[in-house]
Amino acid sequence: MSYLESLRVFVRVSELGSITSGGRDLRLTPAVASKRIKELEARLGVRLFNRTTRKLMPTEIGRDFYDHARKVITALEDAEAAIAGISGQPRGTIRVTAPLGVGRALIAPLARRFARDYPEIRLNLRLSDRRVDIVEDQIDMAFIMGVLPESSMKQRKIMDAPRVLAASPDYLAARGTPEVPDDLRGHECLLLRYPRSPEYFWTLQTPDGPLRLDLQGQLDCDDAGVLLDWALDGAGIVNRPKHELAAYLRAGRLVEILPDVPPEPAIFACVYPHRRQQDPKIRLFADYMVTQCKAAMRPRNAHRAGG
Repeated sequence: MSYLESLRVFVRVSELGSITSGGRDLRLTPAVASKRIKELEARLGVRLFNRTTRKLMPTEIGRDFYDHARKVITALEDAEAAIAGISGQPRGTIRVTAPLGVGRALIAPLARRFARDYPEIRLNLRLSDRRVDIVEDQIDMAFIMGVLPESSMKQRKIMDAPRVLAASPDYLAARGTPEVPDDLRGHECLLLRYPRSPEYFWTLQTPDGPLRLDLQGQLDCDDAGVLLDWALDGAGIVNRPKHELAAYLRAGRLVEILPDVPPEPAIFACVYPHRRQQDPKIRLFADYMVTQCKAAMRPRNAHRAGG
């Protein structure tokens, strides 16, 4: 078992690029994770990583060994899933990712309920507004709020989430209220930006069809929560799912802009590799989360999800 655990640690350290991150992902201290790597190197009689004070880089042998070790871990996970299906007792770890806003407000509380109901299943939840690579990051399921990417992954749509453009009363008093889409070009638009970000532009729904606007602003960020804070502070116009802004709109802290030509709705969905749908714990978690998310995000409850 210790050899398999060392393989697991090696695989995650290789994927995450550091012993600390790899160990944390497996709920191990850096000291224990480092010990596992050293044990594996001693067993194999080779160096798997080149270590410096700043970086941990796999050696050529380490890169080759990773491909084989990853296959071993995947085969083991598939075998465990098959046994769990036969025994009727799903168990194991599910690695999940979700955007920060909906992750904190909705996914995390529901994941806690799921974990309470199914104590044999461990949930590893990572929240980030950056688009993750499910295969490269070894994610079992990703929740997406936005545009579904072209993908061979299994995609389960939960619902359309209407978006709104909004700004604070102070910002509109100082800069004026946009009356037509082109007016946005003269305003501070708060953009969610990171490598491969889908929001370098906004697409509005007009009577003549979708209108794509390439916009600029003095401020952009890779955290949607920061964009909301900036909008509340009068820094500009934000484009977010309506359920995230509902409480602020009702309280008058934000004002909806261009309601007759709103942004295209975001799609709220969960995505996972096709092979994972054969895993009983993944099917169980997907069915649970899709059902519970739909119930929580019905219009009468939308303000709760927006927290």
